[in-house]
Amino acid sequence: MSKIKVKQVRSQINCPLVQKRTLEALGLRKIGQVVEHDATSAILGMVSKVQHLVSVEEAK
Repeated sequence: MSKIKVKQVRSQINCPLVQKRTLEALGLRKIGQVVEHDATSAILGMVSKVQHLVSVEEAK
């Protein structure tokens, strides 16, 4: 299964609570923090909900 790296690039201040909880579920707490996840449909759906706050790249 492929892996993706998710990096938080924008603040979660003034975001709806649902988006804050999604970032927390992804394991992101600070700007610049990077986490690695499997590219499952659940993770990709979470990333799409907060795509304006994060950047995504394929892990090698």
